[in-house]
Parts: sequence; structure tokens; C-alpha cells
Amino acid sequence: MSNTVETGAAESAVQDASPTHSTTLGTELPQVNHRAKVLGRAMYAGDLKLPGMLHGAILRSPYAHARIVSIDTSAARALPGVRAVLTGDDAPATPWGGGPIKERHILAKGIVRFAGEEVAAVAAVTEDIARDALDLIRVEYEELPSLLTTDEALAPGAPTVHPGRHDNIGHEIKFNRGDVDAAFASADLVHEATYNTSRQYPGYLEPMVSVASLESDDRLHVWTSTQTVFLARSRIAKALELPISSVRVIQQTTGGGFGGKIVEDDNQLVAGLLALRTRRPVRLLNNRLEDFLSCCTSVPERITLKLGMTRDGIIVAKDVRIVADCGAYSGLAGEVMHVSAMRSDNMFRNPNVRCHAVLAYTHTPPHGAFRGFGGSQMLFALNSHIDAMARELNLDPAQIHERNAIGAGETSVHGWKIHSTGFKQCVANATQAIDWASKRAAPRGPGVRRRGVGMAAAMHVCGNRTMGNWDGSTVVLRVNEDGGITAYNGECDMGQGAMTMITQIIANEFKVPMSQVRLLPPDTDSAPYALGSFASRVTMSAGNAAICASRAAHAKLFALAAELLQASPGDMEIIDGGAVRVRGGEKSLSLADLAKQYVWRHGGEMLQVSETWDPQTEEPDKDLYGNCAPTHSFSAQAVEVEVDTETGQVTLLDSFLSDDLGRALNLNAVHGQANGGCVQAIGWALYEDLQVEDGRIVNGNFADYTMATAESVPMLRGGFVESMDPVGPYGAKASSETPILMAAPAIANAVYDAVGVRIRDLPITPEKVLAALRAKKEQGDAANA
Repeated sequence: MSNTVETGAAESAVQDASPTHSTTLGTELPQVNHRAKVLGRAMYAGDLKLPGMLHGAILRSPYAHARIVSIDTSAARALPGVRAVLTGDDAPATPWGGGPIKERHILAKGIVRFAGEEVAAVAAVTEDIARDALDLIRVEYEELPSLLTTDEALAPGAPTVHPGRHDNIGHEIKFNRGDVDAAFASADLVHEATYNTSRQYPGYLEPMVSVASLESDDRLHVWTSTQTVFLARSRIAKALELPISSVRVIQQTTGGGFGGKIVEDDNQLVAGLLALRTRRPVRLLNNRLEDFLSCCTSVPERITLKLGMTRDGIIVAKDVRIVADCGAYSGLAGEVMHVSAMRSDNMFRNPNVRCHAVLAYTHTPPHGAFRGFGGSQMLFALNSHIDAMARELNLDPAQIHERNAIGAGETSVHGWKIHSTGFKQCVANATQAIDWASKRAAPRGPGVRRRGVGMAAAMHVCGNRTMGNWDGSTVVLRVNEDGGITAYNGECDMGQGAMTMITQIIANEFKVPMSQVRLLPPDTDSAPYALGSFASRVTMSAGNAAICASRAAHAKLFALAAELLQASPGDMEIIDGGAVRVRGGEKSLSLADLAKQYVWRHGGEMLQVSETWDPQTEEPDKDLYGNCAPTHSFSAQAVEVEVDTETGQVTLLDSFLSDDLGRALNLNAVHGQANGGCVQAIGWALYEDLQVEDGRIVNGNFADYTMATAESVPMLRGGFVESMDPVGPYGAKASSETPILMAAPAIANAVYDAVGVRIRDLPITPEKVLAALRAKKEQGDAANA
């Protein structure tokens, strides 16, 4: 991505956005652990080898829905090298769940509800023996009728996926703000259409893996690939019926997460159960096929959207109905659907919105958290809809976005307070960069290959106070006797650069090289409590906490330095190199000198501080109204495609993504996030769909599951709008999830611009394009007959 930065209206951030000293802010920095990764020294959970370690393996159901009649494990237990074979009868009775509803067991008890569900687990001295043992387990199933679509699950009188329920609705959302019906009556144009989104697998490089061990302190220690050590600890403790204090979770280097490694995977629980039963360390590593079976994919949704507009393109009414599929267990899918239902409403000034969203259980593999977390689904529908209505009104869709865009200082229809926005600038930058006006105006020739342009816009949160009355972060800092700084924080780095960002901020505050700061990996035994990496919250919450902790440490340093230099603490300042001096003076004291003196003057206590930053947000009320996020990121993307009318192939020729991220703290990191999110979105738009037939995944491997490759992605271009958010650290906001939200609708709109067919069902495959072109021709022939 090109290194373009546009500066928007600069509001003063809470923290000084323009420090006068030499700083790394806004420069290109490698990640602090980059050398360990590229040299192969980074320790992933799969690299760990503990004395006496066993290897785990899981037997999974081949059926979407079946009763377990019997399980014979005798032959597997007798295999030399096998140390444990466990079934549902050996697992705790307490159900677990990745979301608010706890309805799943570590190993199935009596019934399996999706093909791939965990039925039995083995621990053996080698991985090969463990997998051989799986082949010796004999399970007799009685196959039961399956509900494989949401229509089947929601049909009147349908049997329930879970006993004790009167229907298959896992979650339901309803709200009605303003006067929607009156607003539709006043509109000059009303348009309604239905859109369908597909399942997307996270596709991270490192499959899910855990090493669990009952250590000498008789506590369960778990080293794992995770986005949140504390939520993992809570889930492990509850599912295994252990006190939370008896579980320790350590995040190892994590090779990508994209939402799939938050709290919805059974890997950690099975590893923990095997370790408890064998009293030996157990490593449980998913191979890629197992990861496809066990990792939650994005939530597929059917979205029926109705918008009302004036002839000038002002949106006056919105009505949406969503049917989402959570699969066999609800997990976080209800929260994902919540985002689809509400978030995009806050982009615009429209005061009249209505929604009815239903989450349905089916006998299919579970769906849940994925990068963008429900925003992608609705923004595909909304941006496609706006493009269609713009054509009806003979307007530029970019104009519609600009005319409806919410502004800084405004409060949205759901009570969200907008502190900063570069929304309009993003739209302008993206469209100008691909020569939008002239390419839209150019005639579409009759040739086989035809070009078109499309655009889309998006917003995302930077934190989200919906899990409970807390969305903050804590940073603990210790200044060591040599002047080095050790920091502790519980947020997780899964490759997005969280460790680098926190280290960079602390180094900037102390005016020392980043090499002088060491941020320890998240460990529930030593790190302060943290929610983890999701909802694009880490830069906002942990970044601000790092500033608060640094300045609290400064206060202690200034008090001691003032005493030694016979001055007032208020006259002290930090200078380059990390020394403290009287402002404007010549004599200074190094961090090392002050840290040593602090120990001797405080009875052996090291200079250590702990500071928490919690945004001034609120939990939504019973009507889902309330300012739940501290601030918001905005983005826009414009693309050019070529469509081959003989093959249906869509080729992305050009793309420009403009991202309002408040302030770019590390250009390498934000470019990486923008490019990565864009490529994932291109994959979802054109290729990716985890296909399920008769309840079974049929393309659960990288040979059959098509992702965007280097050949299918153009040279990615883009830039940043720096709106200097007043809440964010040094004005920064999130930059990780907005880039994934726009490529699908932008490409769909460009396809329409090229050949006049609108694809509303993702992905946009050649078969769908050809079918739409045939239908268009048949309609034209019928009209001319």
C-alpha cells in the first residue's frame, strides 16, 4: 500500500499529539518480535516440549445429528503407548459456551449436533499412536433427522436442535426508532432487496494448539494460541469445574487469530481434560482439516434491506430483517448478529431505523467471531443497496455517502457519540485515487471484457462496552536498576502488533529507545486483568493505559529527582535518553540512577506503578441505546474490475483504500493491517465459501477451499486520514477491522457497473455472473418480443 497520509481537522487529543522531542510516532517500525519470528526462534505453543509430554487427538462425529448408542474404547486403550481414552462419560457435566449461553460439552454426551463435534479424545506417547488409537474406537450411532438450513429450523413445528427449547431461535433483536412508516411514506424512492453472505474460514497460518500440564503446584497450566488469556482462563476453569485460581493461561506467540481464537474453540478444554486425567503434559495440535472442522467460521446471514431516500439521496428510513445461522451452538454468533443489526446505522444521520433479527440453530458446524464481527455482512447489503438506489436517482453513490455522513460532535440514532471522523475525506480520497468520475462516465463497450468501478464505505468501533461494565486496560510499569523498563499488560498480540504499539508508546513517553522497554507476554499469573484482542480495542484502551502508567512513573521519578536536585517536582522534565532534569537546567539524573536511589529510599521497593484506563462509555440499555464505544473508525474503498462475459471471471484491476485511523502510530503496522484486511475481503467477495452438504464440510482443506492468492490481488494502494481523535492515544484510533468491510460491496458494485448485473449472494463466482447475464439477456429478449 502506498504511504499516503491525509490530515483531517486536527482536534487536540487528550494526550499531546505533537511532542517536541525525537519520536518514533508516525514512522515505519518493525514489530518488536520480528527477528524471533523470521529466524524461527519464536516459541509457538506447538513448539513446546515438556518432560513426559503426551500427544492428544480427537475423534469427531461423521454425522450432523445422531444419537451415540455405544462407544467401545477397549481396543484403543490396549494399544501400546496409549495413556488415556476419554468419552463424554469421562468429561465434566458442566456445559460451556463461547458466548452467554452455555450449551456445549467438552466431549459429546449422548447426542452429536454437527459433523465434526468432539466425541472422544486420546492421549498417547506419540502423535501417530494417538491417531492410530482413534481408528480403534468403535462408535455406534443412530442417525437422526437434521435441520441444515435456517428455513428448516424456523419452520412451524420444526424439532428443536437443543432439548428443552420451544423453538430454534438462539437470539432475537428488535428495535424501532423514530417513525419508520411515515418516513417511508415521505420518501421519493423506496428500494427493497435480499442479500446472502457466505461462511468464511479465518485462514490463519497457525492452526489452533494448546499444551496443558498439571504442574508441581497442582494447578493446570495452559500454553496456548489465543486472543485473550483471561477469558480463556475463565472458560477453562468453568468447563473443567476448577477454581479460577487453579488455572494459569500463558499466551504463546500466536500465528493469527482473526476472531477465531477468542473463546469458541474446544481445543484448550480437551487438552486440559486430558492433562488432568493423565497427570502428564498434553499437547493438542489441530491439523488443518481438524481446524476447518472445529474453528468457527463467519456467520452466514440472509439480509432483507429496505431503504427510503429523497430524490437528493438523503436516507430517511431503514428497515432490515436478518436471519442468521449460528450452527449447532450459539457461541458469539448472537453478538455478531447484534453488530450486523445496529452498527452501520451509526454511519448516517437517518433517525428512522427498524430491525428484526433472528439467530437460528441448525445441525451445521458452529459460526461465530470473525474479523469485522458482523459489520461485513450488513455493509455488503447496505453499500450494494446505496449503489442501486443512486443509479435509480441518477446520483453518484459517493455523493449519497457524503450527504448522509454523520459528523464529529453528533450523536447517532443509537446514542453513539462521534468524537472524530474523516468519513467524507476517505470517500473523496478513495474515489479520486482511481479516477472515479472519468471512469464512471466512460462508455461501456460491447466487447467480451468489460470494465467497471465501484465504491463502498464503512465504520467500526474502537472498543465496545457490551460484555459488562468494563472496557478498559491496565499497564504495570517497573523501572529497573539499569534504567530498563519492564511492562506487563494482559492484551494479546496475535500478529497485529499490539506488543509493538504498547512498547512504542512507553518508549515515547520515557524518551528512550524501544530496545530499553520490555513488554512481557500475557500470563494470567503476572499480567493485570484484560479482556483481550477483539473489537479493535487494544490501541485505544491499552495505548491510553500505557500513557497513564508512564506518566504515573514520571511523577515518582520527578518527586525523587526534585529531592535530589533541590527543586520542585513541577519543574522536572524527561529529556532524550530517559534522564530527568530541572526544566531548562543542565544537571540531570538518569533513569538508572533514580531507580537505584528509589529502591534504597523506599525500603527495597522498586519503582513500580499500575494504571488503568477505562473509556467513558456506557452499557446499552434494554432498548439497545447507549454510547458503548469510546470512538469510531471510518473508511472508504474504490475499485476497478474487469468482467469476462464469456467465462464470468471477475478480475480486480485496481483498489484504493482510505482509512480514518485517527493517527498512524506505526506506518508498517497500519499498512499491514490495511493490506491484510483488504485481501481477506477480496477472498470473501470472489472466492471463499465453506461449503456444507448434508451437514458435512466438503472443502475443508486449502486444496479445495479457495482463497485470494498473489495472482488475484492487484498492487494494493491506499492512504490514511488522520482525524486526530480526542480520546485516542496521541490521537490514534483502530486500524485493524475497517479494511475488511468494504471490498465485497465495492466489487459487487463494480461488476454491476461493468456488465449491468447485480450479484447479491456471496461469493461472486463466475457461475453466478454467467447465470445473471443469461437471465438479463432472457429478460431483454422477452421485453423485445
